Amino acid sequence: MRGLTGAGHTRALNSFRAATTATAVLAALALLLAGCGTGGTGARDEGPAHADAVAGATPGPKARASATPSPVDAVRLVKADPRVSTAVKRGLQPCVADEYPVDVSYGDLTGGPADDVVVNVLTCGDAVGIGAYVYREEAGKYENVFRTEEPPVYAEIDRGDLVVTKQVYERGDPVSNPSGENVITYRWTAGRFDEKYRTHNDYGNTTGDQPSAAPEVN
Repeated sequence: MRGLTGAGHTRALNSFRAATTATAVLAALALLLAGCGTGGTGARDEGPAHADAVAGATPGPKARASATPSPVDAVRLVKADPRVSTAVKRGLQPCVADEYPVDVSYGDLTGGPADDVVVNVLTCGDAVGIGAYVYREEAGKYENVFRTEEPPVYAEIDRGDLVVTKQVYERGDPVSNPSGENVITYRWTAGRFDEKYRTHNDYGNTTGDQPSAAPEVN
């Protein structure tokens, strides 16, 4: 066990061995009792079990045809995408060495032959989302089927739906402390993403005893 050394490791190992031995004894005893209940032969009295009886009479759901693709080059995908704005492409620069500020996730959003790819483009300094995109595989190529470039924004997959979170800032809010957020749920319908739900959450004053700033007077 990693991280355990000395006497503590020895006691843990002895406890594990003792538990394993006790489990083996109980399993053997259960097997012996089961054999006695079937006339001592250990076989089922009604004959050998059929495959459908072993697997269950009710077939399980069919496996989804979609397969998770090999990791995509998200940076190359975004920079080659004509639907991505010039501003986002210009801001997509490596933060450290060759590490780019992108988050990539895979999942079934559109029911296509392979999992869809969700790409979030962030800023290096404070990880603010400046663009979110969904790519669907079509005939071996990835097609942009969703985009939003109203920062701060972040997209993710939630139980087959596309959930986009947009933080809301009031005048004077620092980047690290937005006033709230809009959470928008999209669902793939008739070849496009349609908005299904929209909620707004107010963060409120989370700065403890620090008073909120007074409203500006025009």
